[in-house]
Amino acid sequence: MRSEPDLEALRALMLIAQESSISAASGRLGVSQQAVSLRIRSLERSLGVRLLVRSARGSRLTPAGELVVGWARKLLEAADDFSDAVDSLRSDRARTMRIAASLTIAEYLLPEWIARWRARTDSSGPGIQLDAENSTAVAVAVREGTVDLGFIESPAVPADLGAVTIAHDTLAVVVQPGHRWAKSARITARELSDTSLVLREPGSGTRHAFEAALADTGCSPHASPVAVLSTTLGVRSAIMAGVAPGVLSSLAVAEDLRAGRLARVQVRGLTMTRPLTAIWAGASPSRHAHDFLDALA
Repeated sequence: MRSEPDLEALRALMLIAQESSISAASGRLGVSQQAVSLRIRSLERSLGVRLLVRSARGSRLTPAGELVVGWARKLLEAADDFSDAVDSLRSDRARTMRIAASLTIAEYLLPEWIARWRARTDSSGPGIQLDAENSTAVAVAVREGTVDLGFIESPAVPADLGAVTIAHDTLAVVVQPGHRWAKSARITARELSDTSLVLREPGSGTRHAFEAALADTGCSPHASPVAVLSTTLGVRSAIMAGVAPGVLSSLAVAEDLRAGRLARVQVRGLTMTRPLTAIWAGASPSRHAHDFLDALA
């Protein structure tokens, strides 16, 4: 396996070519002449060719050294471009806090949370970039480091991530007002498990919490969903259109229940409460994420 070129040694060699002096090159690099000489000798051993001719009048490149400097120029320019890009990335990240949140939290809670945080920081904090995903995708984004902070609504919190419970939410079984369940005092968990419903997709916190709560009653879902939709709005619209009963966050249907567009169904022995959890990678959240969470306390 070939070794990678020593970029610092190549940079030193290029400066020696420009200055015709190891001393001048060492001054520009901010290191000792001995350190520069050692880098060049190491590079010569690595390449297997002599690169410099040293004399009392200075140092000059050998023909092989001239070739190496010519080839190294593009490589060093690319390395400088890479360093500039990384610096820009750090700067952008300092100006932006990236948050990923499950759909219910993103739609119904985060706008108020962001407003509270901005009021607390007097609008001096970084801007916020928000991605709305299901809870599983949020955990993946946090784990991969593409976001600084995540919010999920699943009962189970990934054990490899830091976490704190921010609030709690309840799920509601809802139907179109004309549905027969709307006229019932309550239904049984078994009747619910045997009914084809409109549900969110697997991986969503709502779907996970519903199935876990139903399983706790000993009535795991038996009927296949009549429809599986990837957004809260899609599930809500399908229920309202009379496609089938469904399960949604109480936050998502509160206005529809007040307006009579949907009816809530009581299920005997079924309690569907779930934590809303902030998650982050590492031992503690970043400084801005920590400040954001403090504003929610």
